[in-house]
Amino acid sequence: MSEDIRIHSWPCSYYQESSKQWIPGNLSLTPLSIQFRAGETGELLLHSRLSGISQIKKECSHFIFSSITVLERSTKHWFSSLHPNRNVVFNILEHFWREQLLPGQGSGKGRELTGMLEGSQKRLEDTAKVLHSQGEQFDRIMTGLHKIEGDMDVADRLLTELESPSWWPFSTKLWKTPPESKPRETPPTPDPKSREGILLRIPVIVTHGTDSNAKPGKLAVLSSGLEIRDGNSQLLQRFGSRDVDDIRVHTPYEISVRQRFLGKADNSFRLLAARMPEVIPILEVQFSQKIQFLEDALGFAGARRCPQVDSGTSVGQAGGAFPGAVVNPRIPTGSGEGMDKEQEQRQKVSQEEAKELRKILQKLKGLALETEAELERQDEALESIGSSVDRATLTIERQNRRMRRLT
Repeated sequence: MSEDIRIHSWPCSYYQESSKQWIPGNLSLTPLSIQFRAGETGELLLHSRLSGISQIKKECSHFIFSSITVLERSTKHWFSSLHPNRNVVFNILEHFWREQLLPGQGSGKGRELTGMLEGSQKRLEDTAKVLHSQGEQFDRIMTGLHKIEGDMDVADRLLTELESPSWWPFSTKLWKTPPESKPRETPPTPDPKSREGILLRIPVIVTHGTDSNAKPGKLAVLSSGLEIRDGNSQLLQRFGSRDVDDIRVHTPYEISVRQRFLGKADNSFRLLAARMPEVIPILEVQFSQKIQFLEDALGFAGARRCPQVDSGTSVGQAGGAFPGAVVNPRIPTGSGEGMDKEQEQRQKVSQEEAKELRKILQKLKGLALETEAELERQDEALESIGSSVDRATLTIERQNRRMRRLT
C-alpha cells in the first residue's frame, strides 16, 4: 500500500542513455522509490528503489544545465528542466533519502549505520564551515581592535598636549571631577517559552504561504502549540494552540498549518516530512477539532481507526498501520520464525559496508581533530578580544572625562 502513495511529482526531462536523447515526462517520489514516466506514452522508463541509491547531487556541465543526478550502483541518471525549480526537487528527494528510507530500507545493519554516519559527517562538515567562517570574523575583530588601540594612543597624546600647553603655566589636572557611576545592568530574564517541553521534533521541508521554494527546516510539537524553524535553527513561526485555525493532512507525509486573519493574508505553512506519520497522531490529540484529512489521506486516517489498532496496540504500534510508517516493510507479518531470520540477516555487516564505515569514521576523526584545533584557537582569540575590549572601554571612559574637563 505504501508503494502506491505518490508523495510528490514534478515535470522534468530524463536523459535516456540507450537512445542518447532527453525525454520529457514526470518524476515521481513514493515512500520506497523514485519513478519516471514519459509524458506522451506514459511508459515507465525508470523505477529506482531508494535503498539502492548511493548518491543524489546537483550537477551541471557544458551541455547539461541545472540538473539533478541520481547514482544507482554504477549507473547515473540525469534529470533536468525541473519544475518549479531544481532546489525544491533536490531538497525533497534528499530529505526522504536521508531521513527515512536509506537508514530503514538498506541491506542490513551496516547500511543503517552507514546512513547514520553519513548524516553525522554532513552535519560535522557544516559545523566546520561555520567555525571557519566564525574564526575569520574573530580575526577581523582583532585587526579592528588593534587599530582602535593605536587610534586611542594618538588621542591620548593629543589630549595631554591640550591639557598642558607650553604657553599655559597652570595645569588642568588641578580641577577634578567626581567619578562617574555606571548604571547596573540587570541580567536578562530567561524566556519561559524556551523552557517549555518538546513532545517531538523532526526535520521537515518547509513552504511558507504562496512561496514555491521548499527549504529544509524543523518542526517541533510543543505541549502548547507548534514551532517551525529553518535549516539554521532560526525561528520562522511559533503557533500557540489558539493561533492554529486548521490543520489539513494532504498525504501521510504532508500537512498544512494555517492561521486566519481579517483584512490580510492568512499565515500558512506547508510541511513535508518522512517522519510525518509519527507527528499526525499527536496532532489529532492536540487539535482534534481543527485537523482535517483530505481525500488522499482518508485511507491513512481509516487505517488508524480500525478496531484492531484501537483495541490492542499502543500509540507507537498504531503508527505502524499508517502507510510508510512501518520501520521495515520487508519484514513479514507471519510467524515469529520468519521475523527472527529476517532480523538475523539485517544484523550482518558485509565487508564492503565495513570498508565504507571505516572510511567515514576516518573522515569523522579528521574533521573532529580539525574542529578541536579551531575551537582552541578561537578560545584564545576570544580571551584576547575580551581583554582588548576591556582595555578599550577603560581608555575611552578616561578620555571622555578628560575631554569634558577641557570643554
